[in-house]
Amino acid sequence: MAKVSNFVCQSCGGASSKWSGRCDNCGGWNTVIEESLAIPVSGSKGATLPKGRSIRLVGLKGESPTPPRIVTGIGELDRVAGGGFVPGSGVLIGGDPGIGKSTLLLQALAALARQGERVVYVSGEEAIAQVRLRAQRLGLDDSAVLLATETNVSDILATLNEATPTVAVIDSIQTIWSPMIEAAPGTVSQLKAGAEALIRFAKQKGTATLLVGHVTKDGQIAGPKVIEHMVDTVLYFEGDRGHQFRILRAVKNRFGPTDEIGVFEMSDGGLAEVTNPSRLFMGTGERAAPGTAVFAGVEGTRPLLIEVQALVAPSPLGTPRRTTVGWDSNRLAMILAVLEARAGITIGVNDVFLNVAGGLRVREPAADLAVAAALLSSLTGTVIPAGTAIFGEVALSGAIRPVSQTEARLKEAQKLGLRDAVIAAATDPAGFRGLRVKSMETIMDLVAWSASQERGQRRIA
Repeated sequence: MAKVSNFVCQSCGGASSKWSGRCDNCGGWNTVIEESLAIPVSGSKGATLPKGRSIRLVGLKGESPTPPRIVTGIGELDRVAGGGFVPGSGVLIGGDPGIGKSTLLLQALAALARQGERVVYVSGEEAIAQVRLRAQRLGLDDSAVLLATETNVSDILATLNEATPTVAVIDSIQTIWSPMIEAAPGTVSQLKAGAEALIRFAKQKGTATLLVGHVTKDGQIAGPKVIEHMVDTVLYFEGDRGHQFRILRAVKNRFGPTDEIGVFEMSDGGLAEVTNPSRLFMGTGERAAPGTAVFAGVEGTRPLLIEVQALVAPSPLGTPRRTTVGWDSNRLAMILAVLEARAGITIGVNDVFLNVAGGLRVREPAADLAVAAALLSSLTGTVIPAGTAIFGEVALSGAIRPVSQTEARLKEAQKLGLRDAVIAAATDPAGFRGLRVKSMETIMDLVAWSASQERGQRRIA
């Protein structure tokens, strides 16, 4: 065996032949570490690769069996996984410290154990006594979950190969190390080697392997991006630690839809499913106030009604503040510019605060129209009529563009008792009796609608 030294950036995985204080690839400072890898050498200087075998080729057209599913019985988790975990799949779950990743996976393994499945939980961060203490707190201490504490990937593979579980959890991948690599756990080389070995085991033995991953301060899974390419499914556990609600989101899934979400509520007894998240994200049902609008959104295949809250206030500063929670700040700047340039609304001199209720992060541009309506409502002090759902994309020209899955959005609004909807004019809202639909072509139509609401409320006052 020969040792080959390489200098690898621990942020982006970029390699170089010599050390430098700053990575040339990502620009990170003090992230380059020397790593050594033991590789076999050939006996002859001009050695060539061994001759390979021919691989059978098949046509694209044909029938393949639907992969079976391992259903945990936790509906929100099974939904995000695409109907359950697929045997032999590799699943990477990331999230902030203390958000509930280990709690959710321990609950899932306990549910599978009650169904008679053989499951293994390998912890590289906690002792067995600590895992048992959490299980006792959750009321799961009588479950037939097999525990182990180990960080050596060779020992873990030998144990899993002997136990042959249906589902195995490795908590976490950043603590795993391989004796073949002379580098500390958590480095790029160790992460690649550990993930590759565990995923290879999953494919060979048919064990669904769930890998817990740490995240950086930017919210991305720590380590090289290649790990997310290697696994079949990538899930992110989101939420504010000061808030009791958690969002499990699929950002990659080879066996199901992406951007699907599951909603959980953290309590003393662990994570509980939230079966009707629209009522959660619509707020607490308090009296309507200026600056609030109900957005009819879609997360994956699930339509959701989400309350968008805006506050526009005079700024005492030379540079007005722009604060967003749960939405893209660049998107907010664009909506403010469109309101000023295309509708003549002077709003840029004010402080603007935007919040999405319930701790959800909204990523789709369909929320543009609801945000613009909330901003106008706060600026003029006008209350948007209760029971109104708003959605549509706002272009830089001021035009309001239709969005996908309009029918699902309107059905969700109708199901929860909303009576009105504000959408793009190019959308066909046929078939929704009892739901009054207001169509708009440009941002000026929204301004005129907001002004009519203001006049009507003044007459009532």
